[in-house]
Amino acid sequence: MVEKLQLLSGLAISYSLKLLGAIAIFIIGKWISRKIANLTESMLEKSKTDVTLRSFLGNVIYAILLIIVIIMALGTLGIQTTSFVAVLGAATLAVGLALQSNLSNFGAGVMILLLRPFKVGDAVEAGGATGIVESIGIFSTKIKTFDNKVVIVPNSSIISSNITNYSEKDTRRIDLVIGVGYDDDLKKVKDELWSILNEDERILKDPAPTVAVSELADSSVNFVVRPWVKTSDYWAVYFDLLEKIKTRFDEKGINIPYPQLDVHLAKE
Repeated sequence: MVEKLQLLSGLAISYSLKLLGAIAIFIIGKWISRKIANLTESMLEKSKTDVTLRSFLGNVIYAILLIIVIIMALGTLGIQTTSFVAVLGAATLAVGLALQSNLSNFGAGVMILLLRPFKVGDAVEAGGATGIVESIGIFSTKIKTFDNKVVIVPNSSIISSNITNYSEKDTRRIDLVIGVGYDDDLKKVKDELWSILNEDERILKDPAPTVAVSELADSSVNFVVRPWVKTSDYWAVYFDLLEKIKTRFDEKGINIPYPQLDVHLAKE
């Protein structure tokens, strides 16, 4: 009986020591895991990585390290962790296959946050949507169209197609094609176009605007009018120029033709 009590006492002490060791490993490991995750986020912050990506990667690193710590703690208790790791790996694989499309969006989201082809507030054309970027998430990007609709675009669709960022540069060029009649004085037309451009202070001097004959079309002589403006002024100047050109041409008697078809009837 005494021997049994001594045996039980020894086992209790041994298990208690193992339990204390497992608890110590868990507490210390958890603290180290959090420190490593915080250090990673700090390093990413210094490299000016997007806050969403910083937070996400920090949480992923913490979760992975915490799983390792838990496995180590269970091993200290004498629990066979080989089967546990195998089950965890199989479950991870199953979840990965089930969420394959989401993982694709996740990978694309990481690329967007790292490469920064656009940022919140930019006017873009991406993934079949055009508008202002409202938010960039890990799985999708929210774009507000110019008529105030919100489009949620999967990040994989954005990465797999062309991205046009209208806000990336400080300046943009306005491209207008203005047609006049064949009977109009081309020098007069050119002078009037230059006059209209010079009157608008929003049009930049450098790069210099372009006004030139570009095409002898079927019903008109076409001029290209290409001024440079600040990106923020693009649409305001675009609409104002069209209105001013039409008004000025009407005042000066310059004809803006429309497609015409002359029909000649043969007399029998």
